[in-house]
Amino acid sequence: MKLGQLAAFLLALTIFILPRPALAQSKYYAPPLSFSNAELTRRDFSGQMLRAAEFSNANMDLTNFSNADLRGAIMSASVMTQANLHGANLTNAMIDQVKFTKADLTDAILAETILLRSTFEGADITGADFSDAIMDGAQVKELCTKASGINSQTGVSTRDSLGCR
Repeated sequence: MKLGQLAAFLLALTIFILPRPALAQSKYYAPPLSFSNAELTRRDFSGQMLRAAEFSNANMDLTNFSNADLRGAIMSASVMTQANLHGANLTNAMIDQVKFTKADLTDAILAETILLRSTFEGADITGADFSDAIMDGAQVKELCTKASGINSQTGVSTRDSLGCR
């Protein structure tokens, strides 16, 4: 083999063998943030862009998510006692089995979210928009007893979004 052919062969071999960056992880698509199984008590995420972030099995007591963009976030099986979600956008989020004990959900958007088996004991839902959310009948019945207000971002009444009678 001539020197030129050997150099071309080694160059080709190097190109095909060395790892290349994945195209899906390009500059156009940042990987989602993951806070699964995290201790996030009293953390401040207010106003942050947290689309598709994962907070599964996290302790988020007293955590501030006010005006945060949490569209498509996953918060399954988490605890959010006294969390501040005022004005947060949780559209298309997976929020199943979450404890919202005394949480502030005022003016939050929970449209098209999955809220199955989540609890809202003492939570303030004034002006929250639950349009097309997937919920248990018992949840809807409980929330309708305290539902009031109109969401300032969507213009939808909390009672209407829950289908209260």
